Parts: sequence; structure tokens; C-alpha cells
Amino acid sequence: MNAKDYMTKLAQEAKQSAYLLAQLETQQKNNVLKTIAEVLEKNRNDLKKANQLDLEAAKQKNLASALIDRLVLNDKVIDGMIAGLEQIITLADPIGEMGDFHYQPSGILVGKMRVPLGVIGIIYESRPNVTIDAFALCFKSGNACVLRGGSEAINSNQAIAHCIRTALTKNDLPESILGFVEDTDRALVGEMLQASGLIDVIIPRGGKSLVKRISDEARIPVIKHLDGICHIYLDDEINTQEAIEISINAKTSRYGTCNTLETLLVHEKIASQILPLLEKEFQSKKVELRGCEKTLKILPGITLATENDWHTEYLAPILSIKIVSDLETAIEHINYHGSHHTDAIITTNYEHSRQFLRAVDSASVMVNASTRFADGFEYGLGAEIGISTDKLHARGPVGLLGLTSEKWIVLGSGQVRN
Repeated sequence: MNAKDYMTKLAQEAKQSAYLLAQLETQQKNNVLKTIAEVLEKNRNDLKKANQLDLEAAKQKNLASALIDRLVLNDKVIDGMIAGLEQIITLADPIGEMGDFHYQPSGILVGKMRVPLGVIGIIYESRPNVTIDAFALCFKSGNACVLRGGSEAINSNQAIAHCIRTALTKNDLPESILGFVEDTDRALVGEMLQASGLIDVIIPRGGKSLVKRISDEARIPVIKHLDGICHIYLDDEINTQEAIEISINAKTSRYGTCNTLETLLVHEKIASQILPLLEKEFQSKKVELRGCEKTLKILPGITLATENDWHTEYLAPILSIKIVSDLETAIEHINYHGSHHTDAIITTNYEHSRQFLRAVDSASVMVNASTRFADGFEYGLGAEIGISTDKLHARGPVGLLGLTSEKWIVLGSGQVRN
């Protein structure tokens, strides 16, 4: 079977399943998610064995350590997958919710009902836990899905997909609710992007080149973000120790995530006080610092930042630092150089925090908290299917509501239009 026929068959089966899935009651969906958690627990060793095949192949190909880190499927990651399922079970089911009712002069009652999008295609790299997160969120929100993971995680993803299908079968539901792409042929991605009428929306999760290709080629609506160039601005009124702890956490808790701090902006009034303290902490973590000319006068041992640094998502132990004259300059830098993903201010000044929240044009804007919290699980969404920096339909971490739409409903009692 060629790539086009393969993808058409997979998407058509998912489309047919979507009509059934949209009618399931909340308890039926929760029972499936509970069964998946039980199957994952029972097959924990098989999952780790499959993952070991992927890790060995990745090492043989000399893949970057950051990519291998994303590929790991150990007990901690499996525990996280199960915890995500359990949290999604507790979330309110948005499907079927009705509201915004109002009577018209004709006597009809007009309102809205929340409904699934239909079939969601997810194209992702590296992280095998995305398979479970993506399916669970799609399923709870009443959507069938077509999942295409990266070739580097094919064994892990196949093992997880098997667990999902086992749970569907145990609950007398068709396996085609999960359209899992078993083949690693790259041509399938192209066919997936052209499956208009079968797949309703595409969500890419991966590197910038993958997201750009999908954005350029897709004939289907795309929910996406390209970069995670996240900023923290240290205001002139701060709790110094709190600012240091947040900045260190935002940069060093993990380097390869889209919510990791990449540029630190520091008010000139506090720069000489706090930068030497930050340098000491970052040096202990082996983080390379690159700073503007003003920063180098305080930290002469670091590298001079170039204009390109302000536009770079490092995904590595590298941090750029810029001293700014005031809050307005910081906001201007973030809105111009940032990727509209996640940005934070550290301040004890209430008015400054309010201005930052209003003026920074990002999907997540934070006050006195690490950018690493920009995550569906941390936001109470159970898990996320991705993060959107677009402004239409969904923005920020995309959970259950982001995977739904609304349709108009009209309740009448025999009215006809004059």
C-alpha cells in the first residue's frame, strides 16, 4: 500500500470512529482512561524494553544528548503518564455543555453547545509520552486522533499504542479511535498534511524545522508554536533571593524544553548587585553566559552577546543577559525579540506587575514565578497536547477546551419565519 492509500485508510477509519466517540458519556470515556492507566502499569517492563531499543539506536546514530533525554521512557516518565491520565479523568468533560441562551422576538431559544473538533492529527518528535498525553486529551474531549511520532521513538510509541488499543478493546470500542501511524516513511507526513476533509486540525510537536514544514505545507488548520524564546525581567524592586532562585530554576531545571529561560533582562539599578550573585550560581551549573556591553562591565569574564543571541532559543546551557533602563524597555525587547510563548517579571511593585501583564504579548505571562510552569499539567489541564502561540482558536497550553468548538443550537416550539 502506498503512502497516500495508507494515510487515507487510517484517517477514514478515524473519521468514522469520531462520530461514535462524540456520543460517548463521560463515564464511558473515564473508564477507558482508567483502563489505559492499568494496562500501562501492567506493561511497565515491556514499555521500558521497547524504549531501550530506541535509546540504543539513538546512541548508535550519535544523536544529541538533549534529544536522547527527551526519548527516555523510565519509571518516572511512566508514573507521569499514569498521573496525567488520572488527572484528566478528574477534569470536567466539556462536551455537550450548553450555554449563552437567549430568546429572540420570534420565540426561538438560541444558545451554544460545546462539541469535539472531530479528528486531530498530531505529528511529534522524540518524547514517547506524547503518545499517551495526546490520545488521552483527544479522547476525553471526544476527538479521534491520528498520531505520527518520530522514527527515533518508534518502538516506544508502538508499545504505548498497543496499551491504548488494548484498553479500547477491553471497553468494546473500535481500535480505530487511535489512528497510529506504524510506518516511519517520511512521505506519510506529507500525505497527512493533505488529508483535508478527513483530519480536521494538525498539531505539530517538535523542532522548528518540523513546525515550519507543517505550517507551510498543511492544507488543514494548524495549532502550533515555532520557538520558545522565553524571558525573565528582573525589575528594580525585587526580593533578591527569590529572583535568583526563580531565574536559576527557569534556566537549569531542564535545558531542552520550550518554556526554559533563554534571555534574562535586568534593570540597570540592580544589575551591579544581582549579576555577580547570578554569575556564581550559573557557573556552578556550567551555564555559559552571554551579555550586552553593559553586562560585560559588571561580568567581564563572560562572552559578548550578538544581535542573533536575542533571537535564539538555545535549548542548551547558554543564557543571554541584557541590562535595560526601565520596565518599558524590557517590554519592548520581549515583544520584539521574543516568540510570544512565555515571559515573566520578578517584582514587588504591584503597578509594574499589572503593566507587564497587560503589555507583554505572549501566550503565558507570569509574575514572580518560573517560566517552567508554562505547561498543561502545571496549569491543571491534566496534560497538554501542545502549546499555541497563535491567537485564533487556542492560545498557550492546549488542553481539553482547546480541542473543542461550539455549534449553535436552536430550541423552538413550532415557530416559522415570516
